[in-house]
Amino acid sequence: MENVITRRRTRAFLLRLSLIALHLFFFVSGYSHDQAKHFRLLKENINSSGESSPPRIRIKTQGYRQVTIMDNGLVELKFSNPDGDVIGIKYNTINNLLEIHNKEKNRGYWDMDWGEAGNNIANHHVKLHGTKFQIIKADEFQIEISFTKIWNDSSKAFPINVDKRYIMLRGYSGFYTYAILEHPEEAPLANIDQIRTVFKLQQKKFRYMAISDDRQRTMPSLRDRKSGHRLAYPEAVLLTKPSNPEVKREVDDKYQYSLDNKDIKVHGWISSNPSVGFWIITPSHEFLTAGPMKQELTSHVGPISLSVFLSRHYGGKDLRLKLDKGETWKKVFGPISIYLNSASGSDEYKHSLWKNAKQQAQEEVAKWPYNFTQSKDFPSSDQRGTVNGQLLIRDRYISESLILANSAYVGLAAPGKAGSWQRENKGYQFWVQANERGDFSIKDVRPGNYSLYAWVPGIIGDYVYDQIITIERGTRIKLDYLVYEPPRNGPTLWEIGIPDRTAAEFYVPDPSYRFTNRLYTNQSGDKFRQYGLWDRYTDLYPNEDLIYTIGVSDYRRDWFFAHVNRKSKDGNYKGTTWRVIFQLENVMRFENYTLQLALASAAESNLQVRFNSRSTRRPMFSTKLIGRDNSIARHGIHGLYWLYSINVPGNQLRPGKNTLYLTQSKSERRFIGLMYDYIRLEAPSLTVASY
Repeated sequence: MENVITRRRTRAFLLRLSLIALHLFFFVSGYSHDQAKHFRLLKENINSSGESSPPRIRIKTQGYRQVTIMDNGLVELKFSNPDGDVIGIKYNTINNLLEIHNKEKNRGYWDMDWGEAGNNIANHHVKLHGTKFQIIKADEFQIEISFTKIWNDSSKAFPINVDKRYIMLRGYSGFYTYAILEHPEEAPLANIDQIRTVFKLQQKKFRYMAISDDRQRTMPSLRDRKSGHRLAYPEAVLLTKPSNPEVKREVDDKYQYSLDNKDIKVHGWISSNPSVGFWIITPSHEFLTAGPMKQELTSHVGPISLSVFLSRHYGGKDLRLKLDKGETWKKVFGPISIYLNSASGSDEYKHSLWKNAKQQAQEEVAKWPYNFTQSKDFPSSDQRGTVNGQLLIRDRYISESLILANSAYVGLAAPGKAGSWQRENKGYQFWVQANERGDFSIKDVRPGNYSLYAWVPGIIGDYVYDQIITIERGTRIKLDYLVYEPPRNGPTLWEIGIPDRTAAEFYVPDPSYRFTNRLYTNQSGDKFRQYGLWDRYTDLYPNEDLIYTIGVSDYRRDWFFAHVNRKSKDGNYKGTTWRVIFQLENVMRFENYTLQLALASAAESNLQVRFNSRSTRRPMFSTKLIGRDNSIARHGIHGLYWLYSINVPGNQLRPGKNTLYLTQSKSERRFIGLMYDYIRLEAPSLTVASY
């Protein structure tokens, strides 16, 4: 062991010599500003994760309670004992990164929203507190501690066993956390709406938030929100008297900072004095729910950073985790990394901290699955399996040959029907994006039974492999090439949009000048995140609903991104009917046409479809009441995906001009509506050269 320590000290000494040599080289050679900045970042990285002492743990009695302290020379963590809340994070020159004016139980914690049988809402909000503390491992390289709570039938607490873990490694500028949650067979029914971990940082220090390269800004404070004007719902506030005049008259809403699961990698906050970053790194998405397109909250005003493992956000009650009496369930959520870094006081410190955090996120992804976790419920890499294959597409109306499934999303999730993965929330999911040839490799899959699912950007529908895939320790499965035949009954007569499960390609208006978030003013790709766009439909179509003419209109400017209700002068909202006008040279009256209708979102909607007669009492087709994803209100460009293949008898069409009527008939509230992904009218499967 002395040799190991000596070698580490030698390496540290050599690193310092290298830094001195680099300093001399820059001085002598007159390096450029950009090159010097790169060196400064290199130096900062070494300072944040270089020499440290072996991690230590101690338990102290403070007044009427105990606290547990972990320290590795870089970071010091303080926990309530046996609750297991994080009550203190000491780093750099800051004694506590967490908000010291909050009660200790309201700083860093795991929590859950749940309800009993018969409740349509989660009427209980609980912290995942432990009743027993245990040191799982403690040596000179790492410490892992556990806070547990075991349910018993005499308790009125939520019927879940909790094992909450924290890990500190030697030399790591941060820590890791994960939780093993279990519903025992003898426990009563439980409906769980949300599971997350929360960190509330010092308000006076952490004012700058970063969740992606182009979504970063100085944020308002909680006090600014409290003094502002509440808008249509509590989360949305117009900042009327902020302490920072730069954000005055802006809208703040935590849902404006959501991300798709596939894009959640690193997000957090930056303090300017001293220059310190606090980052949540998600190294894998296997423990998240509902697949890569599920949207979740990240960081928002507080300053608050979240890791949301399960929620109903952008999905509604379909995403509620329902555990029946007599049902056993266990899942490991995490581990995630809490990474801390620091930089010099240069003007570039924000960029340096963000760049370094992204680099660390890449390193965490490369280390997954971690080999230092001590729970038997978290399998190591050699206990997992791999599935390889190639996905192709057969659509004879596009090509006589098989089509490569370029950039297809391919995943393993609990066995089910095609598309069921987007509502699955009890198990693990493993997703990758195929290359341009449709080749995919899904690595480090936990043992279990799975269905293989896929969907392809530019192609409608969902694929599911017709056999169950069983993963055991060391399994290596090479599938034959897989062929997906998307829904198709005939050649395309016309189409609107791009089948990508979002409404992003359609027209998104500028917000009202009264309700802007300046972060998105010049970002066309994120314009949909602005507040109040649902009422912009009324501004653009005050008297008559949208009319779209095939061959003349352009969906990028003429198709409103959301089919919403119109606001009347009395403040009420009324249902709307959109028209699609198209020409047919000939009609096969005794054959069936097909309307492929893909929706990117639905919120308490009833979409009715009619051809050539708006006044027909009974529509040709109705979705009936669907959706509770609330994406319109929560600034999403998609929610859950819906696909309908609608049979259209030829006698409903006519040679010449035809009109498709799309009526959203529910009109009680402003947020009722839907978003289209893609619409296509197909001719009968016979030859259609005359069309």
